[in-house]
Amino acid sequence: MTTTVTDQPSLSIAEVAARSGLSADTLRYYERIGLIDPPARTSAGRRAYRPEELDWLAFLTRMRHTGLPLRALREYAALRRVRTDATAARRKQILVEYRCDIARRINELQTSLDVLDYKIGNYDQVERKLAAVSPPNGEE
Repeated sequence: MTTTVTDQPSLSIAEVAARSGLSADTLRYYERIGLIDPPARTSAGRRAYRPEELDWLAFLTRMRHTGLPLRALREYAALRRVRTDATAARRKQILVEYRCDIARRINELQTSLDVLDYKIGNYDQVERKLAAVSPPNGEE
């Protein structure tokens, strides 16, 4: 069901794209798969987004950047659309489960970073030893 914009402030798809960092094609795709509600339309039939949709798009973008699967985001969006406390437990569960996954990946990345720091430290020592033994080019 599409509604027509009245006197409420609205943003065009180009404005939402510019502010959200998402392309107009991505916004249309998100609408098609149910991540965002179909926006109201102007009298000319153009999409007219509410400014508060930018917060939801920022959340979606952040979750996509962390790798949250579209399947989980679609479920979350569908539950959010119901807007009752009855769906709150499941919405929270989706986020808690994904938070655990992110924490695990952060730990894995931290371990990899520690290994890299150790190896870089070893190469720093090798370079210092070489510099101490051989004078710079042209000096004797």
